[in-house]
Amino acid sequence: MRHDSKIMRRATLHGAVLALFIAQLTCTPGLDAQAQQRGAPVQRREIGNLIFEGIPERDPQLAERLESYLQARQSTFLDWLPDGSILIATRFGNVDQIHRVAAPLAAREQLTFFPEPIRVARAPRTSGNGSFVFLKDRGGDENGQLYFYDAATGTTRLLTDGKSRHGSPVWSNDGSRVAFFGNGRDGVSHDIYVVEPQSASATSALPRLIIGGREGAWYPLDWSPDDSRILLLRYVSINEGYLYIGDVASGAIQPVGDTSRKIGISTARFAPDGRGIYVVSDENSEFRQLRHVNLETGESRVITSNVSWDIEDFDVSDDGRYLAYVANEDGRSRLTVIDNLMRLELQPAGLPEGLIANVKFDRTGRRLALSIESAQSPRDVYVYDLERSELVRWTRSEVGPVDASRFVAAELFRYPTWDRVGLRQQRMISAYLYRPRTPGPHPVVIHIHGGPESQYRPGFEPFTQFLVNELGYAVIAPNVRGSSGYGKTFLQLDNGRLREDAVRDIGSLLVWIGLQPFLDRERVVVMGGSYGGYMTLASLVHYSDRLRGGIDVVGISNFVTFLTNTAPYRRDLRRAEYGDERDPGMRAFLNRISPLNNAKAIRRPLLVVQGLNDPRVPASESEQMVAQIRANGGEVWYLAAKDEGHGFRKKANRDVYLETAAMFLERLARRGLER
Repeated sequence: MRHDSKIMRRATLHGAVLALFIAQLTCTPGLDAQAQQRGAPVQRREIGNLIFEGIPERDPQLAERLESYLQARQSTFLDWLPDGSILIATRFGNVDQIHRVAAPLAAREQLTFFPEPIRVARAPRTSGNGSFVFLKDRGGDENGQLYFYDAATGTTRLLTDGKSRHGSPVWSNDGSRVAFFGNGRDGVSHDIYVVEPQSASATSALPRLIIGGREGAWYPLDWSPDDSRILLLRYVSINEGYLYIGDVASGAIQPVGDTSRKIGISTARFAPDGRGIYVVSDENSEFRQLRHVNLETGESRVITSNVSWDIEDFDVSDDGRYLAYVANEDGRSRLTVIDNLMRLELQPAGLPEGLIANVKFDRTGRRLALSIESAQSPRDVYVYDLERSELVRWTRSEVGPVDASRFVAAELFRYPTWDRVGLRQQRMISAYLYRPRTPGPHPVVIHIHGGPESQYRPGFEPFTQFLVNELGYAVIAPNVRGSSGYGKTFLQLDNGRLREDAVRDIGSLLVWIGLQPFLDRERVVVMGGSYGGYMTLASLVHYSDRLRGGIDVVGISNFVTFLTNTAPYRRDLRRAEYGDERDPGMRAFLNRISPLNNAKAIRRPLLVVQGLNDPRVPASESEQMVAQIRANGGEVWYLAAKDEGHGFRKKANRDVYLETAAMFLERLARRGLER
């Protein structure tokens, strides 16, 4: 009852803050498009941590309809505890926090209580009293700090310096040490540290540098079975990575395999016998396959040669009997479990169709936990019991006060683009469609993912369901060239000087939309975040005559200023994708294609959303775009948050953003009918 009371008090406080925001926003006059175009001063309001510029008065009725959808929450599996219970991330207030679940569908016991979200937690595998470590940043700045949660006292302790960036915590097999990376040395490169969080000694409880002095991004992946070595990944880009094994005592490192070969590596871990490793890479393959590498002979054996898609996740039981992997089949997930003793492939029965993530065996090696979600159901935690061949649901998340039977499925389709593969075959682009059940023709939202080395996956998105069911929009999410999941050749089709080829894929989609009788080609809006924000702006530059408007969330407006101002630890990683702005020829090209330098071509309304603590795409990218659009006499709404980074992670802020987006989209749909 005390726990429930705390939840109710936090919910009441959150409601009061939101009510105050609503009252202030409603009583403040808005700015219409004509006023912006006349060059009148832009009205600016600051309410709490939110900044509103040029945004009209809210629509209370629309807000009430949307609020029902935004009450949904999800559960994400984080780790097993040694006693067989699990750690999950879920939200009972404003942000995701860590909860413990002791048994299937048992109560969620909240363990952390912070104003910032927590989505990474790791527990020792074989021993301990329920303690664990977790990562938390401040205001979305992505400078993650490592904390220790002491289950005996219910208290937390900061383990790192409180200012630099840290991540990838991995417990040793004996449960005494945690390895992680930190960039405190130069703010760019990753060094590898070890800390003993449960040590009674003050000295041992401080991080100790074990492998340092090297440039680039290094990540600890796993400890060897005897805890004498650490498996490391030196990550250069999505297309290039190298594995090393570091000696914990001496700090010496040795490469795994031929470092003169450029291959993409996702993840790896030691085999239970310590004589080999499992690795997911695209070596000698168009797709990322799961391999076993013998560390003594160098022999590499492909385990998933029968799978013509990327392997995105895997785990192996401590005794080596079971190996589980997840394949990404055109955006959807498929789980396979290999019984190495019986030489069988197992397909768990009753597994919901959708996206699968965070697969992990417990200490017995006979239970496999995973998170599953779909377009029509929120993310929840399931456990596959291999001895019983039984799938058990551990959490049941709420969709809020809406009829979930109205949620529409994501329909996979492909459309032809502007170029060909080889001499004859036209290139096809994969996309997902959310189709309203009402008669058309429907207005359209084209939702472009970020990355760009990412992929749209049909997960649970309440806002998409709101757009379809309440505003009558059809939502289309394409995976334009440069997206992951379709092979490394496709992944590189937008690199460097090929950047605008991906924008042309949106032009091809607009042609396809124009041929569909159930879609209204006169009412098409484009939206996206991060790189998807760039794609939104670039689409408006090239296709303003075929679009009604756009929503740009933390988007890149000029590649040169972006590469100059992004966090130093990300700069080389982004240069590998976009090009090196220090090269005069590339700099001229990037300036030529940047939306900021072509803003006069944008003749449609624009909503820009930005977190002011964003280390990836700095706020200056949005601010300079907003200023240029206004200088050109265009219509732009600007929403910014002082306590957010690369996207809005706090529910109160995200609710306001989505309410603003809904109002923007409703007006564009109505404006299209009026014209």
